[in-house]
Amino acid sequence: MDALSEVLRLVQMTGAVFLNAELRAPWAVESPSSDVLAQHFLPEADNLLEYHFVMAGQCWIELEGDEPMPLAAGDLVIITRGEPHRMSSARGIREPAVMAADLHRLQPGIVNSPRYEGSGEMTRLVCGYLALDRKLCAPLLAALPRVLRLDVSRSELGQWIESYLRFRLVDRLEDGPGGACVLSKLSELMFVEAVRRYVESMPPGQDGWLAGLKDVYVGKALACLHGNPRRNWTVEDLAREVGLSRSALAERFTALVGRSPIQYLTSWRLALAARMMSTSRRPSSAVAFDVGYDSEAAFSKAFKREFGAPPSQWRRINAVV
Repeated sequence: MDALSEVLRLVQMTGAVFLNAELRAPWAVESPSSDVLAQHFLPEADNLLEYHFVMAGQCWIELEGDEPMPLAAGDLVIITRGEPHRMSSARGIREPAVMAADLHRLQPGIVNSPRYEGSGEMTRLVCGYLALDRKLCAPLLAALPRVLRLDVSRSELGQWIESYLRFRLVDRLEDGPGGACVLSKLSELMFVEAVRRYVESMPPGQDGWLAGLKDVYVGKALACLHGNPRRNWTVEDLAREVGLSRSALAERFTALVGRSPIQYLTSWRLALAARMMSTSRRPSSAVAFDVGYDSEAAFSKAFKREFGAPPSQWRRINAVV
């Protein structure tokens, strides 16, 4: 299994559609940070990504410090850093802001369907979120742009997504048995497809974790590390697995990923350990063994260096079980 698939498998994404809005120009929508959204919709979430799918019409999206970006029907945008942002019917519109003050009116667990009746053209937005483990997804999220935009209008998947959303949301079938679960899985599918398409479109000469995935040698090395993190890997072992010299692999891996293979493996092991510590009652000695540490003392020292507290103390604060 490739490293991206392994990360996405382990993070156990939780998705939801929370807004199915019809907005007639002029309008502007203020969307708060993901931390604020999490407090309202999913307080137990470690990290939320918000997304917007333009089902009809057109609009603009703007993050602080960036130029406004035009969106059209069929565009999917994901806010990867959880930043507050503004959407509007035309560039530069500031009022009226129809969401910021109304967040408390949006009910968690259902698809809210607000209407804003201006006098101009209508835009239909479907908005949702994904809960991801921040530690396990750190390499992926750091490699993505602040706004990940995907035009799905001309793809088979995009046509299926649009047809399905229309079927579920226009006819209010999300209220039927299993409707919320299906919409959750659809949110996850859209995110995975957006990341896959972004990786495929990356030009040569890029660096970062996703660029490493595309590299024939580094991608294989990442797959090895993610596929068997408990193994006592050395750079020589990895080089042998991918068919490259030790020095060449070390240089190539570090240049693309930003850290050496063993440094990367250590961070991944500790992210896995933090996930286990927060979601299970397994003793730290067992967790240490599960992620590849022979010594609980060495594990505790590395864990404290990574997360600022020893495992037992960190668990008391972050456990969700």
